Amino acid sequence: MTKFKPATITAQASGATDPLTGGVVPPIQPSTTFLRGRDYELLNGEYSYARYHNDAGKIAEKTLAILEQAADSALFPSGMAATAAVFRTLKNGGSAVIQSGIYHGTTHWIRDFCARRDITLHELDTSDQTVLESVGKTDLIWIETPSNPWLKITDIRYAARIAKRAGAILVVDSTAATPILSQPLTLGADLVMHSATKAINGHSDVLAGVLACREKNPLWDHILAERAGAGAVIGPFEAWLLIRGIRTLPLRVANMCQNAEKIADFLKDHPAVEEVFYPGLPGFPGYQIAAEQMTGGFGFLMSVRIKGDAANALNVAGRLNLFHRATSLGGVESLVEHRHTIEPDTGVPENLLRLSIGIEDAGDLIDDLGQALGQ
Repeated sequence: MTKFKPATITAQASGATDPLTGGVVPPIQPSTTFLRGRDYELLNGEYSYARYHNDAGKIAEKTLAILEQAADSALFPSGMAATAAVFRTLKNGGSAVIQSGIYHGTTHWIRDFCARRDITLHELDTSDQTVLESVGKTDLIWIETPSNPWLKITDIRYAARIAKRAGAILVVDSTAATPILSQPLTLGADLVMHSATKAINGHSDVLAGVLACREKNPLWDHILAERAGAGAVIGPFEAWLLIRGIRTLPLRVANMCQNAEKIADFLKDHPAVEEVFYPGLPGFPGYQIAAEQMTGGFGFLMSVRIKGDAANALNVAGRLNLFHRATSLGGVESLVEHRHTIEPDTGVPENLLRLSIGIEDAGDLIDDLGQALGQ
């Protein structure tokens, strides 16, 4: 399947069908345990227990590995579980650099983890190359591009060079880009992480995470062993739903990106809007880098600052009819979130709304935003 384009790879679920019935949809195998023969040999020579083997999970992992141009990939029950698996490879007393202003759940967990492990943690604005240049010897560099909710763009190639010089592994949270728009491993990253709950699944009905590696090495073996030993595995039903979502991923992402560009263009000059954060706007910081390392679009996520205070922003959110007021991002339905309500201690402005653009008609979404803003 590696010779085909993403649309073909995903639509065909990387070639998976049901060999038993000939069904064109891969089956679900819900069994948690597997038979041994009278000689006590495994009947299929491999499968013994669901914590180690999951057919649907393997299909999803194979598909995502092909999309990422990765040596291997591994599913987890959430994006945070995947994140934790990476940081648990750090030794006590080590050091790490993480990008500032990223998903607050990631930042809070990493801070607590590093404090417990006596790991020195530096939080830096990695979208600023002069700041990145200041990184000294460390064990791990974690970036998120585009970042949530600021949509900052970090140059992955440059970060990879800095990581190599620092003796660190580079990990990229590429959730807001998806494997359709960006392949960080081809730009020098060692690992890429996605909250597959978001656009990879795309239907707001599965919790999942994924890691993909540029090469299989002792670090990757450690991650896989820890995943199995600690039980950070995804169930067969969730994996099957993830396959279903992946099969339409390129179509959804293309539509969402087109919608987002139209909406960003509408919002940037609106008299009720103070500022729009979207890497697809030519004047946005990081636009040029995004254009180089994201192919086929600039993503479906954006943030806007409404003129006025928190009350103004909340009033706009409250008047929206098509945008659901809910957390998360990357689903087929458009969402709006007042981020200061969710993360009041991170410096997010009180007048900032984060928008996740879905696959609805762009004109309908623009009309909804227009009436909420008061055209």
